[in-house]
Amino acid sequence: MSLTPVQMAATHAAAFRQERPWSADEFADLLQNSGCFAVGNARSFALVRVIVDEAELLTIATHPDHRRRGLARAAMRDWMTRAAEMGARRAFLEVASDNLPAVALYESEGFAPAGMRRAYYRRAGGDPANALIMTCDLPRGHPTDSAQRAAKTG
Repeated sequence: MSLTPVQMAATHAAAFRQERPWSADEFADLLQNSGCFAVGNARSFALVRVIVDEAELLTIATHPDHRRRGLARAAMRDWMTRAAEMGARRAFLEVASDNLPAVALYESEGFAPAGMRRAYYRRAGGDPANALIMTCDLPRGHPTDSAQRAAKTG
């Protein structure tokens, strides 16, 4: 069963309780765009857009009931592999600078800070959070490359 916009919206709403969640219609509209794709399942997914040789992680969400199980890491590796296969050589994302678990995940997957957007994420009942811009090269030899993964599994 493939991941649906309704499932994506439900997971996104559960994962991002302090921010405005994206609607099923917003997910459906994005998925209609050339170069946009989702990986994962209803517990954890990533939505990505590839334009020419750049990939942008639009959002990644893991339902709170399924965190700390490696699902987001698996989604990261899947989208990075797929984006590289589509011709992307560089990836970027934005993350709330106070979302330390996400920042640590991205750094462990090769992303490095590249800039900051001040007061970017609006929070319900609180001060806005800065967006940390992170980038990563997606060379052919990236550990998530499908050929390398296939070689490891025999």
